Amino acid sequence: MIQLTSVLVAFDFGDTSRSALTYGRNLARAFGGRLHVLHVADVISTSAAQFYPEGPGDPEAKASELALNQLRTFLAAEGAPEARPAVRISAAPAQEIVDYAATIHADIIIVGTHGRSGVSRLLMGSVAEHVVRTAPCPVLVVRPSEHEFVLPDPVSVSARI
Repeated sequence: MIQLTSVLVAFDFGDTSRSALTYGRNLARAFGGRLHVLHVADVISTSAAQFYPEGPGDPEAKASELALNQLRTFLAAEGAPEARPAVRISAAPAQEIVDYAATIHADIIIVGTHGRSGVSRLLMGSVAEHVVRTAPCPVLVVRPSEHEFVLPDPVSVSARI
């Protein structure tokens, strides 16, 4: 028997992570589990911090707060107010996702991939690949423009129209 009490979706506000959120929301609902949505923001360099529009203070804390508010707004608009949003600041997003999954005892991680290959993958790296290799639980990788097995919720589709 499969038991998913804690579902983690890695979310970067891109189209592929939106698809990942659809899978995560549906799996959490189907298994009666909790949906956790994690956004990992990049570290703000010291030189860039001086140009941060909010003025003096901790730019990473302000960026984290802003991202968390955006994530909450997005989840409410997507019909997932039950989701537990979290934001972390890290230069190593894959490791942060894996660490967060271990912290919340995730039963599955759902992550989108941009589908890069060749030189662009070599230069950019692959967050999804690193998560698959090091995760403490199974990982569902959602690719762009692939066969989907989760259909849109008719209630949320009609609410958007």
